Amino acid sequence: MPDPNKLFAQATTAYNQGNWRQAYDVATPLLPLAPDHAGLHYLIGLAALGLKQMPQAVKHLQRAVKLDPLRAEYAAQFAKVLSLVNQPAVALRVVDRALTLSPLDAPTLDTLGVVLSRANEHERAVTLYERAVALAPARADLHYNLAKSLICLGRLDDADQEMEVCLDLAPQSWDIHLTLSQLRKQSRASNHLQRLQSLLPDSVGNPVAQLHLHLALFKEYEDLADYPRAFEHLAIGKAAGRVGRGYSHEQKEAQFAALTRALTEPQPAAAGFPTDEPIFVLGMPRSGTTLVERIISSHRDVHSAGELQNFPVSFKQVSGSRTPQLLDPETIGCASRIDWRKLGETYLSSTRPATGQKPRFIDKLPHNFLYAGFIANALPNAKIICLRRDPMDTCLSNFRQLFALQSTNYDYSFDLLDTGRYYVLFDRLMAHWQRLFPGRILEVDYETLVDSQENSSRQMLEFCGLSWDDACLRFEDNPAPVATASAVQVRRPMYRSSVKRWKHYEAQTADLQKLLIDAGIELKP
Repeated sequence: MPDPNKLFAQATTAYNQGNWRQAYDVATPLLPLAPDHAGLHYLIGLAALGLKQMPQAVKHLQRAVKLDPLRAEYAAQFAKVLSLVNQPAVALRVVDRALTLSPLDAPTLDTLGVVLSRANEHERAVTLYERAVALAPARADLHYNLAKSLICLGRLDDADQEMEVCLDLAPQSWDIHLTLSQLRKQSRASNHLQRLQSLLPDSVGNPVAQLHLHLALFKEYEDLADYPRAFEHLAIGKAAGRVGRGYSHEQKEAQFAALTRALTEPQPAAAGFPTDEPIFVLGMPRSGTTLVERIISSHRDVHSAGELQNFPVSFKQVSGSRTPQLLDPETIGCASRIDWRKLGETYLSSTRPATGQKPRFIDKLPHNFLYAGFIANALPNAKIICLRRDPMDTCLSNFRQLFALQSTNYDYSFDLLDTGRYYVLFDRLMAHWQRLFPGRILEVDYETLVDSQENSSRQMLEFCGLSWDDACLRFEDNPAPVATASAVQVRRPMYRSSVKRWKHYEAQTADLQKLLIDAGIELKP
């Protein structure tokens, strides 16, 4: 066998070059020779993480930390992988321990900040990012991570400044150009159009660059009310983003059909877990879920837990399904034999310690509409609020938004007609849940909420069993972090500019209108 030290060095070089497969394959055979080598477990764990082999990543990073508990970077990467496999409570405990170690270099501080950001603890994350930036001021990615947490905290001027620093350091940071355009409404006197246009030649042949630059141009031209030119850039950008994603509407139809078949009758309340803590706010993305969450979480007895993946992960865990997808027909089919009480208890436990300090908390994951029936069975005392917005505005808002690229949940949104087809599936599934669980799901009309804020707010609080609190009318003063696409908008008082926005693009959305009408969706005049 070749010299183990040379093989370890070869694996390290491969990892540093981004060749995770080679690093993993070269390093793993060394384990029998050095089963207690912390650095070897660390390297294999990092390579496994790069390959998205999460069980192996958890196993080896945990072993590295156990073998060498004083290495802060080991603890940071272990916390990161725990966060990625949706074990936030354990991840935060590892973060707390890591922060007692030294030295803490810039990459380690950044990794710990990312874990805190994923847990919606942006105040703490900003502190760590600021320390990282001070240690490595020439790293654009550190400034950007700081900027994103500043946005979540509503510190928009500070975020703007950090992103300009990013672009000074790395002008072709395509995603930063888009974030900067979205940070505030652009004007003819103050915008980034010239800079964005100058970068277009550099984006040729680069779908990622085209996606971000054209969406930034869309946003800025829309702000200037040049709607035809805006939509042109939107269409080009989304077409570039769709390349290579392999979206299949037929697979989505199969998923929704399985959900409709999964439950034929509600379970007795005694079959579920008896807690009234959770308030689920769900619906199509970009339908007003963040607005409702801000209103209700302004109540003195309500904590905003953010967009939690906990219920989908708990459902997968308790179902016993071993398929790689979080929600596929096989996993859905396990609902017929699931222990509903165990599911409810597992979910609530998984939200600790972030929840439990106030009597109630909000879980605002829009796609929980897929699980609404399962939530109703597992948590019979939980409240479920579903947002409904004008179908055309909902579809356009999804199409115009760039969601998390690492998630396949939003792949429909790269094509306007696929977005319409997805909306039809959503509409039919919610009708199914409403028939199955009458009275369990309060549907809130976004336009009514905008026109009658106090009446709608009172209705929601009454449905949730909460007393009236005047603070709910001043949701824009809510200091809680916002880690969604609406992070900027919800810092403003109620506004109507998003109502009937699709009318600006009536000619460009004619095919979408026809699709929805043909599917039986009622369009509002």
